[in-house]
Amino acid sequence: MSVKFRLVIMNFLQFAVWGSYLVCIGNFLGRVGLGEYISWFYVAQGVVSIFMPAIIGAIADKFVEPQRLLGISHLTAALFMLLAAWFGYEATLQTLAGEATSIGPIFTAYCLSVAFYMPTIALSNTVAFAILKSRGYDTVKDFPPIRVFGTVGFIAAMWFVNFIGFGGSGVQAAADAPAAQLVPMAAQFTYMQLIVCGALGLLLGLYAFTLPRCPLDRSAAAGQKSLAQRLGFDAFVLFKQRKMALFFLFSMLLGVSLQITNGYATPYINSFAATSQSWFAENPTLLVSVSQVSEALCILLIPFCLKRFGIKIVMLMAMFAWVLRFGFFGLGTTESVTGITLLFLSCIVYGVAFDFFNVSGALFVEQEASKPMQASAQGLFMLMTNGIGASVGTWIAGKVVSHYCDWEGGYLVAREGVSGGWPATWFVFAAYALVVAVTFALVFRYRHRPEQLGTVNP
Repeated sequence: MSVKFRLVIMNFLQFAVWGSYLVCIGNFLGRVGLGEYISWFYVAQGVVSIFMPAIIGAIADKFVEPQRLLGISHLTAALFMLLAAWFGYEATLQTLAGEATSIGPIFTAYCLSVAFYMPTIALSNTVAFAILKSRGYDTVKDFPPIRVFGTVGFIAAMWFVNFIGFGGSGVQAAADAPAAQLVPMAAQFTYMQLIVCGALGLLLGLYAFTLPRCPLDRSAAAGQKSLAQRLGFDAFVLFKQRKMALFFLFSMLLGVSLQITNGYATPYINSFAATSQSWFAENPTLLVSVSQVSEALCILLIPFCLKRFGIKIVMLMAMFAWVLRFGFFGLGTTESVTGITLLFLSCIVYGVAFDFFNVSGALFVEQEASKPMQASAQGLFMLMTNGIGASVGTWIAGKVVSHYCDWEGGYLVAREGVSGGWPATWFVFAAYALVVAVTFALVFRYRHRPEQLGTVNP
């Protein structure tokens, strides 16, 4: 088996683990009476992204070979996710019996799982780069086709949990249902997505130990790195440059948008099932997966757009795509052809919103940061976006959704006495993205030089 194919398998499983629950865990939480805490689960993911990747990365640099640490991290994350699934099963039984559920056990297990999973996103890249370089491959040319299979894995996991019934609308049950019926009815609930996540994590954890070795850097230069350098703190010197300070600031502001639709898109689409019958309302995970298909395709547009327009225009494209992403959601429904078309358009523009921001931003950081601190600068970019930005964004989103909507019978519906309902929440997010985009256009100044694309500062 070729080394490239082995890395394809690694990337496929890496993101299949994430895709099995990321966009549909909100459905499960709503079904077991924990809908008001959806934002907590995404905030936790952002919080651990602030410090865990740096800690795990420092360990991989000095103490444990990256492929082994990748395996250990995935096995640990998988075990905690299976524990969360067990607590989810108990919460499901309590809900079916009409009893109140507690957030503590499942939230604790979930937090510990994502604390070990989130660092593996960067760690899997480290492993892939090390293996490709050791075999004489060009990472710029050979890694992107391998990485695309990560998005394929994410989509495949989403489709699996949707069609198998683990990520859809769940079931409703009377509070006085006979106890003998509770267990078979519980099997239809969406906590099973956590079992899928755990099983895939165990598989990838074991597989990682079979990958080629990635020896530790024992050079004198590596040994002289300070703890601050190993944790990536040296990249904060980039804030002394106005251009980079503004870029990181707006990365954080735009990062606020990242997890909002991951947390609330499927509960929103599924909410239409409470008032009408619609195939799309009953299969929200499948509809949202169009976003990931668009993401995979839009990656191919990035080199052309960066070369032709430059980072400022490309970032503005991403920002206005977020405006459309939220705006189309606010106008869309599953009850008419026009409404469904708008939901599809929202999913299609997600590819531009996500890729033109995340991928192009990472390329810009690589171009502007000096070579010794490129890894640290990339870590800082992730901290500002997926860490601080995403955490703040999902916390705010939870407050906005709770203001306009209430959980009733497992569905998020318009709050009585408050006008707007679901559409108002999406329009609030769209207005925020628009303000960020206009402000960025006015204050961020960058002269595009096409000839510099792909070059790196010494």
